[in-house]
Amino acid sequence: MTIGGERDFATAQAWEALGGAPELVERVRYTGSGNLGEGPLPVGELARATVGACALAAGELGAVRAGGTTGDPSPLVVDEGAVATAFVSERHLRVSGRAPVTFAPLSGFWPAADGWVRTHANYPHHEAALVRALGLRSPEPEALRAAVAGRTAVEVQELAYAAGGLAVAVAERYGDPQPLVETVRTTGEREPGRGRALGEAPPGRPVAGVRVLDLTRVIAGPVATRTLGLLGADVLRIDTPGLPEADDAYADTGFGKRSALLDLARAGDREVFEGLLAEADVVVTGYRPGALERHGLGARELSERRPGLVVAELCAWGRRAPEPWAGRRGFDSLVQAGYGIAAACAGPDGTPGVLPAQALDHGTGYLLAAGVMRALAGGGGCRLRFSLAGTGSWLVRGLAPAGGDGGAAAYSAEPWLRETGSGYGVLRHAVSPFGEWAGGPSRWGTDRAVWLPR
Repeated sequence: MTIGGERDFATAQAWEALGGAPELVERVRYTGSGNLGEGPLPVGELARATVGACALAAGELGAVRAGGTTGDPSPLVVDEGAVATAFVSERHLRVSGRAPVTFAPLSGFWPAADGWVRTHANYPHHEAALVRALGLRSPEPEALRAAVAGRTAVEVQELAYAAGGLAVAVAERYGDPQPLVETVRTTGEREPGRGRALGEAPPGRPVAGVRVLDLTRVIAGPVATRTLGLLGADVLRIDTPGLPEADDAYADTGFGKRSALLDLARAGDREVFEGLLAEADVVVTGYRPGALERHGLGARELSERRPGLVVAELCAWGRRAPEPWAGRRGFDSLVQAGYGIAAACAGPDGTPGVLPAQALDHGTGYLLAAGVMRALAGGGGCRLRFSLAGTGSWLVRGLAPAGGDGGAAAYSAEPWLRETGSGYGVLRHAVSPFGEWAGGPSRWGTDRAVWLPR
């Protein structure tokens, strides 16, 4: 599909939610074709619009840093083939020729006594919690199937969450509406000229010289920060050594950043972290609400300590979700189940289905990157809130299929795949819709916890 000189409705919605000037939407030109598969929901439109909004934000920030205006009329071209390939980047990944492990044996849909349950046990500690919660004799799929079959879906859900595991009853209807993004200014009214304090940026690298402290995991947050890294930011991801990231996950999302380990319970590591925070321009968080507050690092506390800081928060269920959901952990697959999307994608036999991509993760990631760039263009000093449920709410309520087949039959991912050396060996990977990274990721947690020279 090619859209040129027209106003794409979905892109306009996303850009409006981010607070962008409506007249800029026509700068985006979509070309080529992509195919994210068939389904009842407009996933392709979501993918195109989130990347398009991110392109608009990058263009706006670049214009501000060049000393111009945000009303630059030059076109921003987004190739839909690149978008479609990037939105399933984890499927295209090959690590030294090996396909990645995507879902563990205890992750999936299971029939309960009164419906269906979706579990997520990709991380060892979540698998152990699920086994413990349901009293499984062994961590085997058949043991889990039997344990779930004898309980109601909500009973399984609540037992799992109480034990620190993850299971969600599959909802038959869409969840309550959630905002796509919430923005709180922390340094007064928007002042576009303040963004020039960052100085000029090289072409195609509007975030050059910006330091981004990355406190995210899995897909959505890391997609946002790898995008900011590609566009020039110095991105440093910090994790605790007691909660390892899956190698395959980091091999896919670790591009454009460095990764270090710090234990905030240790005085020396906390001192290092505070030094990094003092020099950061942006902090992106992806832990469940309340987790960082225990360390005195909640968004409000960070903004009070550093009024000019941009703090972007990401969670699963949304801050406006009814209790106890607002504070619960979650992943894309679980939000699809709990928000009614899995039921909408059910097969002819009634088995819940999934979107043709982990679109809530990827789409939210591009929106978050866009929000950060818009905040930088406005001089910083704001808090941004995103959620997978917010993106899901937009998907099921705000978007409509564009119509036509979009040339999907002609789509091939090959032009958007590369092979690059990394800390994990040679990776076959998808390029970003915004270009190619200079190199592959190091191994998770092996970099120094320092900023690069500006």
